[in-house]
Amino acid sequence: MSVRPLRTLAVAAVLAVAAGCATAPAVEAAGQPRSGGALTWAVETEPITLNPHQYAQAKARLLVWNSFEALLTYDARGALVPWLATGWQVTPDGLRYTLSLRAAVTFTDGTPFDAAAVKANIDKLREPGYAPAVAAVQLRHLKAVEVVDPRTVRLTLTAPDVLILDFLASPQGAQVSPRSLREARNLKAGGVDVVGTGPFVLDRYAPGQELHYRRNPGYDWAPPTATHTGPAHLDEITYRFLKESAVRVGALTSQQVQLIEGVPATDQPLITGNPRLRLSRQLNSGSAYSYYLNVSHAPFDDLRVRQAFREAVDVDTVLASVYRDTATRAWSVVSPSSPLYDKRLEGSYGGDTARANRLLDQAGWATRDADGYRTRAGRRLTVRLVQAAPYVRDRRDVLAQAVQAAVKQNAGIDLKVSLVDQGTAQQAFARNEYEVFDNSRADTDAAAALNLLLHSGGGINRTRINDPQLDRLLEAGQATADPTRRAAGYADLQQRVVADQALALPLYAPADQIAASTAVGGVRFEPTAGVPASAYDLWIAR
Repeated sequence: MSVRPLRTLAVAAVLAVAAGCATAPAVEAAGQPRSGGALTWAVETEPITLNPHQYAQAKARLLVWNSFEALLTYDARGALVPWLATGWQVTPDGLRYTLSLRAAVTFTDGTPFDAAAVKANIDKLREPGYAPAVAAVQLRHLKAVEVVDPRTVRLTLTAPDVLILDFLASPQGAQVSPRSLREARNLKAGGVDVVGTGPFVLDRYAPGQELHYRRNPGYDWAPPTATHTGPAHLDEITYRFLKESAVRVGALTSQQVQLIEGVPATDQPLITGNPRLRLSRQLNSGSAYSYYLNVSHAPFDDLRVRQAFREAVDVDTVLASVYRDTATRAWSVVSPSSPLYDKRLEGSYGGDTARANRLLDQAGWATRDADGYRTRAGRRLTVRLVQAAPYVRDRRDVLAQAVQAAVKQNAGIDLKVSLVDQGTAQQAFARNEYEVFDNSRADTDAAAALNLLLHSGGGINRTRINDPQLDRLLEAGQATADPTRRAAGYADLQQRVVADQALALPLYAPADQIAASTAVGGVRFEPTAGVPASAYDLWIAR
């Protein structure tokens, strides 16, 4: 095992400061990296699935990279670099990508990693019913996967698609053992029999309680973004599921755990005031946390009602009440940490209650009932927000209550908030029994999130928008590799989505917080994505 220079960490720290995020004190407080030991990490969210192909929770990303790895990854500058691949070539027409693969890599079940394994993974992702959102969006332009030789695989597309490389660096593009793909008892759910090539092996899962990983002793193919090579420092790591932030913080301050993630503003003084602990924060990439408005039926089929709903919320006041000025206001559906973010939207809308009420009067919601809610033809102006519990993070349930109070007080809108299990939420979405859908995504390239959320064929297009102009903008951005043209196209898209059509109410840019004992070294965020990194670089001081 060898230690790499900390240049990558230094660059990441500079980027984080530039984004306005506090970073951790120097990791030297834990001394030099050492091998051995066991660590316990308390996490906010239990994963819905342990299969990376089914990945949909940003909070589960740090778990994915413990056991699974991708062909490519991003460095701290946002550039794609090889991981399980050693390089790639693309033809001038953008229709053929040829990737060379590392030699001497094995899955933890002993299966060799080679071009046939890559093909097996992509073929599985395209199998009907297995990962329909991935097949419909990330792989929609994929025509064929060809094994050229054991160390070379070729992807042929039907149209140019620069996001194919982002897919190859994403959790959904992580490599699963072909044996697992064939033999796992419940492949979609994942578990101890769904394995990858990563630095840790999942050997125990107690639902509702914890995950336990042990070190993969044969691991020797770390990505260039890591700070060392060879096996992980830690012998083992346990992730305990502690949903309540006060419980997580209490477990850390009482030394039951050595590291936690998800520290709201109300609990941060307990960390920053303790000399044995340190706190670090970083903005996520991808899409901002927003309320997407369902335009397929009343009342949000009326642009005036969508605009009024948005104007009725003073977002700064709402965020301050819930997050105590620690949240970063979102003005677009794209995170401000993304190079695709359009700053022109800042300050251009929101919080004008007089306008909200004029718009509702014009839309025919001019009367009120005894409770103060607006009515039309005897019907109350009611909209339903359905929140799936596994995706609720950052006190988003409390935020919903604050928005609920704001739209009632300022415009007489009845926002019904339901916090339900995932199955109930999916049923509501399938039946079109909702008006508001809340979402954020930590995709490294925000365009991947926009394709899922806003394209007419997007896997989570809960606005149910079918706008040919939006589709053209999304497809053009997916087809060009020119950064200037991409930025201009996605700026036009944000203007149409947010400013012109009021399809969403952006609220805040998600950030992750890590609180750790000063005895823990190697605490990092994933380059560019801004989410906690895997446990590979962590160590415990003697």
